[in-house]
Amino acid sequence: MEDVVQSSSSPYLTRLDVLFGAAHVIDVPSLVAANQHPWYNQTLCRVNESVVRLGVVQGEYHWHKHDTEDEFFYVVSGRLLIELEGRTVELQPGFGFVVPKGTLHRPRAPEKTVMLMVEGAGIVPTGDA
Repeated sequence: MEDVVQSSSSPYLTRLDVLFGAAHVIDVPSLVAANQHPWYNQTLCRVNESVVRLGVVQGEYHWHKHDTEDEFFYVVSGRLLIELEGRTVELQPGFGFVVPKGTLHRPRAPEKTVMLMVEGAGIVPTGDA
């Protein structure tokens, strides 16, 4: 798996490298402040067979799904809309939501939003083909 998932035509910057090992303090506000990309996703750490990723986003992601793994979103600041087939879930700061495996979804952030995501370490953030 590559450490960075991005093409010249992609509006997303996804970093799969794990920034911190166990027993390290993670300064999330400093990482957020240093980010300049409109849709940034960085793997912070590994917890057993899962990873915790930081998202600093504004705009919309593409429709996608993860066939074999659930995906958890937790909003730190801003507002995240998760479009599903037939409904939209709105997350304010302090709210979380699990997108079940195999569910077609599209995250959208109408304003700058900081979120944490927990998912299996092998998940491809851009979705399964």
